[in-house]
Amino acid sequence: MSKNGTQATPGARVDWVDYAKGICIIMVVMMHSTLGVEAAAGDEGFMHLIVAFAKPFRMPDFFLISGLFLPLVINRNWRTYLDRKVVHFFYFYILWTAIQFAFKAPHFASTGGWMHVGAMYLESFIEPFGTLWFIYLLPVFFVVTKLTLRLPGWAVWIAAALLEASHLQTGWTAIDEFAARFVYFYSGYLFSRHIFALAEAVRARPGVALAGLAMWAIINATLVHIGASEWPLVSLALGIAGACAVIAAATLLARAKLIDAIRYCGEHSIVIYLAFFLPMAATRTLLMKTSLIADVGLISLIVTTAGVVGSLLIWWAVRDTRLNFLFERPGAFWIAPQKPHPVLQPAE
Repeated sequence: MSKNGTQATPGARVDWVDYAKGICIIMVVMMHSTLGVEAAAGDEGFMHLIVAFAKPFRMPDFFLISGLFLPLVINRNWRTYLDRKVVHFFYFYILWTAIQFAFKAPHFASTGGWMHVGAMYLESFIEPFGTLWFIYLLPVFFVVTKLTLRLPGWAVWIAAALLEASHLQTGWTAIDEFAARFVYFYSGYLFSRHIFALAEAVRARPGVALAGLAMWAIINATLVHIGASEWPLVSLALGIAGACAVIAAATLLARAKLIDAIRYCGEHSIVIYLAFFLPMAATRTLLMKTSLIADVGLISLIVTTAGVVGSLLIWWAVRDTRLNFLFERPGAFWIAPQKPHPVLQPAE
């Protein structure tokens, strides 16, 4: 057990955590797929309501879960810590930014010229590119949390909460998303013991948990509908409440061993996050150009499914080939001794 009471060990997987990650990554793909389809179609479908409902907690829960196991490893030496928590994610950010640019460069060049493309690529090192901002920001969170280790946890949390409540809008993604999301990552780290206790309480009293989820869903939907979900402090409360709701739902699914595909997606959430844009964009383009389906909501659902399944198929196709560097960091890019079996998504 860590000093924060985390009931886990490095390398161990926790079933409800994988379910929670699975729920989150599916919601992320759903959001990008739905908004992309709606922008192309100039209309909204039934999936828009689901995306709007999930907006207050979709990324807060992802960041909270990302900080959950940090108490187990935060006291490692800086070399190992930076390797696992910074170099690891920057490797995939740099690689997949280049891949995304390779697909999008012709379009960028047609509107602004190839000099513009080069400038955009250089800018991606300080301004996270497209869907990859999450893995750009994670290393920053890991470093900031370790640097503030000697400060009182409550003081850091209050400062992070005030940043979230400020709804900072500088126009720079890294700055604005840091202000909006760090409080959730730090909450996962600081309150890990309580989060694990919540999961155990849900497992022990599923009926009460279901009633609580129903009440939360009504409140969340109501605040989203009336436009209050993004008010200062309300957004923070909904983010934390929604993250707890996802944890409760994930625990219930794990307890009943239902929909194992969600758990599998959670185990490989970063694989999906990196690669989903390829099958998502291809499927959206195909369906929009051929007009095989008229309903915008149904198109969004199909594109979401293609994004999730397609990214996993890409990984399955290359994992035992020389192209496995797409999802597994080669030894040349490690600055600390390698794990016995390095994987893309670290379990610790």
